[in-house]
Amino acid sequence: MIAALLEAIPLPAIFISQNARVRGANTRAVSLQPNAAEDRALVLVFRQPGLISAIENCLRTSDPQKAIYLHNKDGQETRYEVTCSFVTMGEERGALACFQDITHVEQAGEIRREFVANVSHELKTPLTALLGFIETLRGPAKDDAKARERFLGIMANEASRMNRLVGDLLSLSRVEEDARMRPRDPQDIGDILGTVVQNLEEVAQMRGHRIQFEKPALPLTVPSDRDQLIQVFTNLIENGIKYGDENGQVEIRIENVERDVKLRKPAVSISVIDNGPGIDPVHLPRLTERFYRIDSHRSREMGGTGLGLAIVKHIVARHRGRMKVDSTLGEGSTFTVVLPKN
Repeated sequence: MIAALLEAIPLPAIFISQNARVRGANTRAVSLQPNAAEDRALVLVFRQPGLISAIENCLRTSDPQKAIYLHNKDGQETRYEVTCSFVTMGEERGALACFQDITHVEQAGEIRREFVANVSHELKTPLTALLGFIETLRGPAKDDAKARERFLGIMANEASRMNRLVGDLLSLSRVEEDARMRPRDPQDIGDILGTVVQNLEEVAQMRGHRIQFEKPALPLTVPSDRDQLIQVFTNLIENGIKYGDENGQVEIRIENVERDVKLRKPAVSISVIDNGPGIDPVHLPRLTERFYRIDSHRSREMGGTGLGLAIVKHIVARHRGRMKVDSTLGEGSTFTVVLPKN
């Protein structure tokens, strides 16, 4: 009877008798700890003092208890919250311990804490600079016209950086909110890219860059959010211009894919290719992390917030597409976005 009752519980669950022996465990609990399948003393099955103490307290006082159980398998740690309740099963009385996997909750909390710390750091630097210059302008440089002009220019740049950061944070938040709603409006990718190229022509000319793009003769239509895709390709092409070598080139290629291997359906592939310094392979897996920068100083000088590729990743995911990066040091980088046609 104990075994049948335990199997009905959707979580890993064990029953411990009043003499502190494991008297039953469901299949999920046995997968977690094989020794739970046998009638053994509790201390021989679970060797974590916090868990044992909670179960013993439950047996002694009949009061509910909670504990944390850490399970390590193949180097992967899983965190469980264990709830212990005093129950009667058949003719036996004892403690029922249920294991709830809370690893994802802990990971989400860690991501949130890291995100807040990063945002605080990104805002603190320009704010500190602004406060310092304001104090200087009120004091020693109050009557120095040249210093005032120079400081006001720096303050304007720092304020603009904060404004871009807030804008990117809001953009990222909106994309994450819409993540489950796939866009359905059919749009011609060639037309979207044409708009982006036209918008960036002046930026490219200022750095002596050339954008090479030839719009396809026939429309290549994908279900999409036009504004978001403009944001994606603006970010990728602008990165190629900003971080590539001066007087370089950014090439945009569009390819019709009959069947993408990973998406398993017809797709359109858009590649943004630059002839810049390239990216060390060690950085590639982390490029789309929030606030991750290869060269923090240069990125800030160029007006980067460290959120651009994170936004790109989320937008591409919302469109049910994929993005890949290929790069060779000294030979440039290729950012490819593959979007399904249906």
